[in-house]
Amino acid sequence: MSIEQYLREAPKAELHVHLEGAVRPDTLLKLAQRNGASLPGKSVEELQQWFQYRDFKHFIEIYLAISSCLKQAEDYELIAYEFGEMMAQQNIRYAEVTFSPCTHAFTLGVPFDTYFAGLTRGRERARQDFGVEINWVFDIVRNLCNEPGVSERADYTVKVAKEGMRDGVVALGLGGNEVGHPPEWFERWFNEARAAGLHSNPHAGEIAGPESVWGALKVLGAERIGHGVRSAEDESLLTYLAEHQIPLEVNPTSNICLGVYPDYAHHPLLKLMDAGIPVTVNTDDPPLFNTTLNHEIGLLHSAFQLEVATINTLLLNGIRYSFLPAERKATLLAEFEAQMLDLTKRHLLAE
Repeated sequence: MSIEQYLREAPKAELHVHLEGAVRPDTLLKLAQRNGASLPGKSVEELQQWFQYRDFKHFIEIYLAISSCLKQAEDYELIAYEFGEMMAQQNIRYAEVTFSPCTHAFTLGVPFDTYFAGLTRGRERARQDFGVEINWVFDIVRNLCNEPGVSERADYTVKVAKEGMRDGVVALGLGGNEVGHPPEWFERWFNEARAAGLHSNPHAGEIAGPESVWGALKVLGAERIGHGVRSAEDESLLTYLAEHQIPLEVNPTSNICLGVYPDYAHHPLLKLMDAGIPVTVNTDDPPLFNTTLNHEIGLLHSAFQLEVATINTLLLNGIRYSFLPAERKATLLAEFEAQMLDLTKRHLLAE
């Protein structure tokens, strides 16, 4: 068994991926035709070319165009179900998937009962048909808030996140453009969500620097940081993250595509790990960045030159630092470890 085959077959979990940014181009065409939506391409090839990331404005354009193709509960069911299918193809057993409710309710006029019914059916069918588990992180889109603590859309996001807790909503997230929208603006919403039993999982330290991560930790009570790679610029922050074992959801290819780093050689993944910070590896928006989780895991060997034992630790981190209940987490960890032991033996025998 080659190292490449080993990494493809290893069990995985993903903690940082946006559902709207994971819709396949062929599915998008089907949805656009079904709902009379307009797209800047009429074939999978044309959409794949359009998907290629150019800048943040283009990224938002793609994201809104994808979302505009979603109208009915069946549409949301389809994208959740197909996401589960793509998980199964990569042996991803569990994912915590970010979804932006306010975009669908306010921008597109789709009510909660419509989109959440579809998401719930798609999630359950994926569990039944593929044996994969999906939970949701409902995120506030920070750049739609123009002043601290005042936003009807953020109010709505927290409200529906609490309503969805019985059906897989596990955390409140904070996405969108960090610049000009610091974590401190969102304190009251995260206080409300945490009081209700939701976990705190904001994006920070991607486009903005270490000050964004400090704000997420000190003000929002972040239990896990989406991205967080620019923590590498602040030694005291590295120490804090390591001492408190705050995990970072790292998305290497996304960071390169967004221009956070020029290439993998300049990426701080190894520095973060060497500091003792728990790291998970993720895709962010896989078709938009032309990646898969298998590709990102493969980079750990090819670009970052990590050994199998270290890669296994990163893979297990996806379960260790998930928001699963303790009993389910322990069960999945045991299953992952058993599969990895078997795969490791086969890999070593082949060398």
